[in-house]
Amino acid sequence: MSGTDFKDHFSAIAGAYAAARPEYPDALFDALSGVAPATARVWEPGCGSGQATRGLAARFAWVHASDPSAQQIAQHWAQAGDARVELAVEPGERTALADGSVQLIAVAQALHWFDRAAFFRECERVLAPGGVLAAWGYGDFLAPEGMLEPVAAFRAQIEAYWPPERAQVDAAYAGYDWPFPALPAPSLWLEAEWSLARFLGYLGSMSATARCRADSGDDPVARHAPALAAAWGDAGDLRSLQWPLFLHLRRKA
Repeated sequence: MSGTDFKDHFSAIAGAYAAARPEYPDALFDALSGVAPATARVWEPGCGSGQATRGLAARFAWVHASDPSAQQIAQHWAQAGDARVELAVEPGERTALADGSVQLIAVAQALHWFDRAAFFRECERVLAPGGVLAAWGYGDFLAPEGMLEPVAAFRAQIEAYWPPERAQVDAAYAGYDWPFPALPAPSLWLEAEWSLARFLGYLGSMSATARCRADSGDDPVARHAPALAAAWGDAGDLRSLQWPLFLHLRRKA
């Protein structure tokens, strides 16, 4: 896979994606700190606009954050300048990093987009002996109390527009032919306290929402916003959102 033929579902909505995605919990980065030293050099392929980069940069010495989408990199928070972060427009299957040059490879909600055989070969090349490959993702959110019906109606409209790779996230990357032996990994949750506007923004940042809108001319967020708002309550109220978060840790011999 070259840097120009990757499956690009997010460049067109890069701004919405950067603004709407939830933040990863400290417990996730605690788990990474438990398997890699604070002095580690990190490669984060498929970094998007940097939802995970900030946490990685806070825990480790240096992060090479790369993404094949120039639009996503343009939205990355480290564009403002951070000596701990180096940004690059690169595919996950090929990086300019030197052989054995990183101690941690961290892939946040992106591995299902990669050509895994090619990516795992690149992991073998750039990961130092004893280094760790960490890959995680999160499934669909749990509908807040009292919102099951309007959320189900929204999901029904966009269901056919999910790319096939979405099933790999739902399966928590089960059945992958991983290149290194497994390490114990905790079960985690991603949590957020959001207003209605932030919640609707998140729904609008989904790739299936964008594909539905482009294909049908019907905006599923706008169509279902009244019912979602009625179930939400006061628009300014904060409500709790939860996503199941899975983590795979693999250590190179």
